Amino acid sequence: MNECEEENTPKQVEEGIRTVFSRRLFKPFAKGIVEYGLIEPNDRIAVCISGGKDSTLMAKLFQELKRHNKFPFELVFLVMDPGYAPQNRALIEENAKKLNIPIQIFETDIFENVFTIEKSPCYICARMRRGHLYAKAKELGCNKIALGHHYDDVIETILMGMLYGGQMQTMMPKLNSSHFEGMQLIRPMYLVREKDIIAWRDEYHLNFLQCACKFTSSADALAQSKRLKVKQLIRTLKEEDPQIEQNIFKSAENVSLATLISYKDRDGVRHRFDE
Repeated sequence: MNECEEENTPKQVEEGIRTVFSRRLFKPFAKGIVEYGLIEPNDRIAVCISGGKDSTLMAKLFQELKRHNKFPFELVFLVMDPGYAPQNRALIEENAKKLNIPIQIFETDIFENVFTIEKSPCYICARMRRGHLYAKAKELGCNKIALGHHYDDVIETILMGMLYGGQMQTMMPKLNSSHFEGMQLIRPMYLVREKDIIAWRDEYHLNFLQCACKFTSSADALAQSKRLKVKQLIRTLKEEDPQIEQNIFKSAENVSLATLISYKDRDGVRHRFDE
């Protein structure tokens, strides 16, 4: 891409969100926000950008939503550097500049802290990341953090919980923080499909950061991941039944308590129906 094309990239991307990708990206983004009540007047939202395709697109969709400005809210485009290699951080900065996203970067030592952890390092890393994001967002006067999880993340999480965790749970569109009073996590990409995000990325020849820690640095590690196995399972099932993804998604909304043996409430207390 030459210099002239790079200068035109944000305009092309923004115009694409309003036209060719409106139905596939902006409309489900806006629908999710309305359906799950994710934004309220006078919110100050930390849009958390990891450097990947999902969160970067989320930032551009938020910019488009702000352009409509149907009620007042503020955005802070927040990037946490957990210890990226210089080239990975540079890629995030270059993409932000190319796409006209005014990011704020803060540094942590998360990668260094989880480097020697053998059991569930990705889970611990994710928890630590979220804690740092909450803390920084609150410091900046925000009352919400927005993460870039999408529709496919939701259905994969449902199946992963059942197949590998022995539990029925889903990824919620919004959550109140247990440790940061007055803070809430929202997932405005909840109804956006990953295939449409990939189509957007490829349309504009964009290159984004993958997870850059040592635990997912090799192709073998990625190939053996549980999430990838679940992706492949869903893909296989969809070949036989095109509605399979929608059915998995709806299963978390159509729970019949009368047919469950037990359930846990919000405090983690288990209740059995035969007691």
